[in-house]
Amino acid sequence: MRTREVVWFGAAVLAGAIGASLVGPRPAEAVAREIIALQQDVTLLIQGQRDMQSSMDQNQAVLKTLIGQSTDAVNRMSASMGNLQKSVLDVQASSGSRLDTMSTQVQGLSDNLEEIKVRIGKLNQQLTDLQSTVQSLDAKLSSGASGVSTDSSGAVNPGAPAAPPISADTLYSNALRDITSGKYDLARQEFQDYLKYYPGTDLASNAQFYLGEIFYVQKKYDDAVAEYDKVLKNYPSSFKLAPARFKKGTALIALGQKAAGVRELREVVRRYPGTDEAKRARATLHDLGITVSSATH
Repeated sequence: MRTREVVWFGAAVLAGAIGASLVGPRPAEAVAREIIALQQDVTLLIQGQRDMQSSMDQNQAVLKTLIGQSTDAVNRMSASMGNLQKSVLDVQASSGSRLDTMSTQVQGLSDNLEEIKVRIGKLNQQLTDLQSTVQSLDAKLSSGASGVSTDSSGAVNPGAPAAPPISADTLYSNALRDITSGKYDLARQEFQDYLKYYPGTDLASNAQFYLGEIFYVQKKYDDAVAEYDKVLKNYPSSFKLAPARFKKGTALIALGQKAAGVRELREVVRRYPGTDEAKRARATLHDLGITVSSATH
């Protein structure tokens, strides 16, 4: 359409030039040169219009191709995001128990440094105790008692306390190693032995806490709550109080006792502000639809 307009415009200009030449007294040769120049201009205009139209057509084709490619890319990305979202949901659904297991194992590993410091501080006393134990065993072996108490007639005295199987440090280290490697039944027996033979040590509250952790990982939440309660009642100075109360709260919620669990989580926020357990308690309460502000009152 624009080409036709340019042609008409060129023809009009040419006609005007011819008319002007007929009216005016200009020489014929000059008029002829102007007409030729005008014809050349019109030809250039027409060619320029055609080139512009061709360029626009090419640009439109390129734009259509790019739009089509972009649409395909968006569709592929949407499909990929959908698949990725589904994969994440599948992983979350199938990894709940594994996360609990990993949490217990990480808890055990994170305590290693603190517990090693405690053991180093008591190393001299333990060496002294070990020497005493060895001397006592040597005396019993030399007398043929073999660690068994007898009365004057040589009969076994059932009321005599049993000797510890191994040192406190070795027993605790074995139990901690077994819980971090997932040998929960063995670790439970070792922690129970630790509490039996060494109930007054600094690590007794840790052993009690880990008994709760073992039951929690095994989804025996009633037993876990009972063991966590022992930490809270029997070891008021333990640094395991915040973890024990937090895990007690989550165990109660897992048992369907939401109100009791929420009370424990609120106590964590109130009693142990600034701790990791307080932050986790706030997050758990938020997931339950309880605001942070309500958790502190």
